[in-house]
Amino acid sequence: MTLLDSDVWSKKLFGDGWTDAAHEQPVTEPATGARLGTVGLATAEDVRRAAARAAEAQESWAAVAPQERAAVLRRAGELFTEHAGEIEEWLVREAGSVRAKAGFEVQLALGECFECAALPTHPQGEVLASGDARWSLARRRPAGVVSVIAPFNFPLVLALRSVAPALALGNAVLLKPDPRTAVGGGVVVARVFEEAGLPAGVLHLLPGDGSVGQAVVEAPEVRVVSFTGSTPVGRAIGERAGRLLKRAHLELGGNNALVVLPGADAGKAASAGAFGSYLHQGQICMTTGRHLVHESLLDAYTAALTAKAEALAVGNPAREDVALGPLIDRLQLERVHGIVTDSVAAGATLAAGGEIVGAGYRATVLTGLTADMPAWREEIFGPVAPVLGFSTPEEAARIVNDCEFGLSVGILGDVGEAMRLADRIHSGKIHINEQTVGDEPNAPFGGVKASGTGSRFGGAAANIEAFTETQWVTVRPDIADYPF
Repeated sequence: MTLLDSDVWSKKLFGDGWTDAAHEQPVTEPATGARLGTVGLATAEDVRRAAARAAEAQESWAAVAPQERAAVLRRAGELFTEHAGEIEEWLVREAGSVRAKAGFEVQLALGECFECAALPTHPQGEVLASGDARWSLARRRPAGVVSVIAPFNFPLVLALRSVAPALALGNAVLLKPDPRTAVGGGVVVARVFEEAGLPAGVLHLLPGDGSVGQAVVEAPEVRVVSFTGSTPVGRAIGERAGRLLKRAHLELGGNNALVVLPGADAGKAASAGAFGSYLHQGQICMTTGRHLVHESLLDAYTAALTAKAEALAVGNPAREDVALGPLIDRLQLERVHGIVTDSVAAGATLAAGGEIVGAGYRATVLTGLTADMPAWREEIFGPVAPVLGFSTPEEAARIVNDCEFGLSVGILGDVGEAMRLADRIHSGKIHINEQTVGDEPNAPFGGVKASGTGSRFGGAAANIEAFTETQWVTVRPDIADYPF
């Protein structure tokens, strides 16, 4: 039996093992519309039962020796290594990933597990000074039950980057993947941790619609909500969590700028820009959504970027060696095309692309833009590269910051000038001489403004802060004397 044998998970939910779901949904290949399998769908009542069971199981899991929890995380990382090819195939077919992206995602996933295997034995507290004759300590304790709501674009790693540290630190988890990628973002995670020896009831897989998402936020047992997705949905989750006095870690949208400084190599810069805009069809929160190029390089950069866009093949990555696969569904495909056509109607020039090809979209370059056009103002989530010129560093900083989002910025060119510009920019991440897409398991990840609530994932400090509570403990040598 393979790790992802459908006989195990088809039409089922996971918690205390695999149990039949009352509802189901086909798993569809976006490139062809072919049916790949059938996943079970949860209901709000399933969430209520799962949350109660998770709270029960969490107490026992938190009491497990740190070395044993670490061993489960290490074994999970080994399983990702052993079954990489099988998992990659699901990411290609279910999520429309090109093979290089699928391989990169699995490598991030196993790295996340190995990184988080160190969390159970990481220092989790400090000794405080006290004015009394006692020891005073601040220690980190598991938050309890954590709800993880993950998106479709990097379904595996964007689920695992919260699931793995939450489990490592002694929490139980309710995982709600996007139902369009419930295998890559849900079944894979559940099967890996099942085989890694995670006790029953600690991790629950609950794919479903918005009512299920609402339920995993509102369940009384849930103390922390970790959400990755769109800004409008994130706002609603943040409002609901605030009313219920729960912590919500929100990693939301982005309209990320790549700034090309004077003197930069236009060809290398265009290569970076193409990667930033076209990787995974632009369906990444860190995608380069705005190319801001110094006027001295604007023509050369645009020509080089256009040539690269025109050379990128679009097709079915499960059957062809292509650079761009399908968009996740027809609705998103038509939305991307609508933004492009609306911008052209408003006066932008289509330098490359702008065409629907089956279930995909050609790599697109837009020039002649103004800041109020949809392609410059909105997060497109498609393979579109809008290009605009600038004349001074001050103008570049103003244009970059004139955006509701603040997730990632790349700056290409002289390092000293790039550093000075970076100090003026409001963004959760800044990459000098790199494009905007980047992630590592040990690096804090997050955005500012409408891109979320800051760096809430990645690395020991951010993960411990995200998935534990601080408890103050005092110890005296004997019972104190009191005046009553």
